[in-house]
Amino acid sequence: MSREQKEYLVHQVQRFFHEQRGEELGNLETEEMIDFFWKQLGPILYNLGVQDARKLLQERFASLEDELYVLEKPSASGR
Repeated sequence: MSREQKEYLVHQVQRFFHEQRGEELGNLETEEMIDFFWKQLGPILYNLGVQDARKLLQERFASLEDELYVLEKPSASGR
């Protein structure tokens, strides 16, 4: 993640804790929290993305296969 993205997340997490819990978090502890969740959630979210891509490709290939059958022309042999 870029430095700008991390700074944005730090600000958002600090704002959440302030508004929802009345707690003030420092930059260092907020960055450590983000790093922890990034390491824990990163592989899970990545795998969900891979699963979504797999499903989309399977749907697209099935659609292409149907379209190829439509393109077939009858032959004398019946195939």
